Amino acid sequence: MTPFGTLPDGRPAHLFTLENNSGMRAEISNYGGTLVRLLAPDRYGQLADVVLGFDRCEDYAAQSAFFGCIVGRVGNRIAGGQFTLDGRTFQLAINNAPGGFPCHLHGGNLGFDKKLWLTSAHATPAGPSLICRYLSADGEEGYPGNLSVTVTYTLTAANTLRIHYMATSDQPTPVNLTNHTFFNLAGEGSGDICNHVLTLHAARYTPVSAGLIPLGHLAPVAQTPLDFTTPQPIGTRIAAPHEQLEVAGGYDHNYVIDQPDGRHVAATVYEPSSGRVLEMRTTEPGVQLYTGNFLDGSFPAKNGHRYHHRHGFCLETQHFPDSPNQPAFPSVILRPGTTLDSTTEFRLSCR
Repeated sequence: MTPFGTLPDGRPAHLFTLENNSGMRAEISNYGGTLVRLLAPDRYGQLADVVLGFDRCEDYAAQSAFFGCIVGRVGNRIAGGQFTLDGRTFQLAINNAPGGFPCHLHGGNLGFDKKLWLTSAHATPAGPSLICRYLSADGEEGYPGNLSVTVTYTLTAANTLRIHYMATSDQPTPVNLTNHTFFNLAGEGSGDICNHVLTLHAARYTPVSAGLIPLGHLAPVAQTPLDFTTPQPIGTRIAAPHEQLEVAGGYDHNYVIDQPDGRHVAATVYEPSSGRVLEMRTTEPGVQLYTGNFLDGSFPAKNGHRYHHRHGFCLETQHFPDSPNQPAFPSVILRPGTTLDSTTEFRLSCR
């Protein structure tokens, strides 16, 4: 555990390091449960940090880029910041308005990314782990119920970063937890991710409106520039004349995973210059592919770098956006006596 700066209220933040025998290293802060660094070897054995972020917690507190953090209580967007549950209507914080359409994004003004988590490090048979705990109080950001959340990061001997989410609540409440890491497999600060080759085992996606809210139905990716069922460089069709790419400014879409069982690979990303390969598995039904469309280089980041348009990509495993208002989507309502239990794995290797 090492110091990682000071929060606006004066509390200290810390950084915890998980390292395996292969030399892969994950550095995680108790501020936001944030993956600050992930060092992985290239095909020549040279380590590089492959996630975007900042050098101090003060910078995470000052920005809302969601680099590497745990997102909640509900990740992604809720239309109008409002939903009805068991006959009651709840108004959440409005903190985003793409296309001029207000919505609630990633848990609100002070979501889980802005919280100091209670953390403890452990040695486990699977590898070194960091357990992060947070109690989200009834009414926080407008949500009902006291929600108890535990997120466990484990770095395995197989160069896999496993993220295990668990949550319980004393009242019915929507919950959709994810991790918002921006990856660049050539190394953070190395430029855009357009040459990264993506395979996404998802034959369908949820089309969105001009406000980036799902329209409520599933659509096939076949014969569209959103099709990554076979390997494609991310940048090849990102500016294609397609309504969905135009409203999002690139890829910012929820894909419906073909086999969300945690065993099958849901996505593979290959970076040719380094040889690094990222494989993602998850028990979540969806994943948001986001290509850093809103990054604009306006703030300094790690090592003095500035992250510009498409300098990172995200694979945010999740239930579908706006699910509290979309009865046809898998439910995100967590009720007393039940437990949210979800796992996502990111495995790094080389070709």
